[in-house]
Amino acid sequence: MRKTALAQILSIGVVAVLTGCSMAPTYERPESPVATDWPGLRLSRSLAGAPLVASASVQTVAAADIEWQSFFSDPKLRRLIEASLRNNRDLRIAVLNIEQARAQFQIRRADQFPSVGAAATGSRQPSSSVYTAGLALTSYEIDFFGRVASLKDAALAQYLASEEGRKTTQISLIAAVANTYLSLLADEELLAITEQTLATREESFKLSQLRFDNGITSELDLRQAESLAQTARISLAQLQRQRAQDTNLLTLLLGQPLAGELAAALPQGQALADAPVMVDVPAGLPSDLLTKRPDIRQAEQQLLAANANIGAARAAFFPRISLTASAGSVSTHLSGLFESGTYGWTLAPQLFLPLFDAGRNRAGLATANVGRDIAVAQYEKAIQTAFREVADALAGRATLGEQLRAQQAQARAEDVRFNLSDLRYQNGIASQLDVLDAQRSQFAARQAVVQTRLLQLQNQVTLYKTLGGGWKESAVTP
Repeated sequence: MRKTALAQILSIGVVAVLTGCSMAPTYERPESPVATDWPGLRLSRSLAGAPLVASASVQTVAAADIEWQSFFSDPKLRRLIEASLRNNRDLRIAVLNIEQARAQFQIRRADQFPSVGAAATGSRQPSSSVYTAGLALTSYEIDFFGRVASLKDAALAQYLASEEGRKTTQISLIAAVANTYLSLLADEELLAITEQTLATREESFKLSQLRFDNGITSELDLRQAESLAQTARISLAQLQRQRAQDTNLLTLLLGQPLAGELAAALPQGQALADAPVMVDVPAGLPSDLLTKRPDIRQAEQQLLAANANIGAARAAFFPRISLTASAGSVSTHLSGLFESGTYGWTLAPQLFLPLFDAGRNRAGLATANVGRDIAVAQYEKAIQTAFREVADALAGRATLGEQLRAQQAQARAEDVRFNLSDLRYQNGIASQLDVLDAQRSQFAARQAVVQTRLLQLQNQVTLYKTLGGGWKESAVTP
């Protein structure tokens, strides 16, 4: 009879949990606070004519659906990216954050179920003694108003947000490795140009010194030639420092020393113009970012968590029903604890209705509401930031190709100008200052071509990143 009564009470408790209501507000995704089209596309239409950027192929697949192994065709770069995904500490921290959030979710989910354990108690007084041993259920909250369920939902949303955070970290890491690799390629090409220019200017300075010693030219021409040679030395030192710093940055991103296969993957005398091209990616619509960018999905999961916290804060105003129960052997003598006929059970439900708490629950609800408002603002800011990043990258794609073509034409013109000035100087028609000025302009134009090509390639990587590409892995790494 006692067993039947206990079973009925527990059944009622289970039904109450399953039918418990939720106090959380109904979630509605906030309106997207951005335009419906990219301003960069309008800019690209105004520059229609030649192709905007070199690409291996025209893609119709969204950037977020293109694996990074397919986007980057350079095997050396892929080797470096693979190493960074294995060893980078930021990515490792992001993975550990997922494990921590998963454990927190499991704790909150466990709160929805009763905790049963073995328990033994003893009470000895001069007039009587009571000893018990058996199974006990302690302070199990029957979640009539959804407080525990809301806390579990909040923990689940935080766990999902941490997973999106890991994807965001991976996207940023892959883009950083690729851009640093491209910077090293540019460093190599700029160093080659500078070393060649320095050798030419040193030879020119020697000739100027000889002509000055023989009274053919003035000291002004000599010092001008010397200044240009020293300028080239300054540029060479700056580029050597830049290459060392880019190498150090790549070492940090990879999370390990650049030795063995990784050292062989570094650019060695390779020109930026010889870098394998990357596939082009379509921009899509601004609304696509809501489902493609992990950082926006992360912000939305945090908004969902804040929304669930409101449900828990609202439920705190209502009665809280908890249940303590035990079943086992009861005896007034320790020696007879497990004898036959000593079975017994206890059931102690408790209802707590908050009447006065000095405003604690009201403050908790206010905190939860403000937390939700903050999460909404952060979600909207994430969308606006993503929109701006994509728009900037599209503007770069629309203009950097034309800029590069113009600077290449300028470099060719400066080459011709230098050759003509040198020919006129050799024939006594032009002064040495004309030659030195043409030489200076030629060097600057050649540098600008490399720097603009670097910006164009890095912009292509950035566009892939800002459209949410880089977090998907191929089934088999090529």
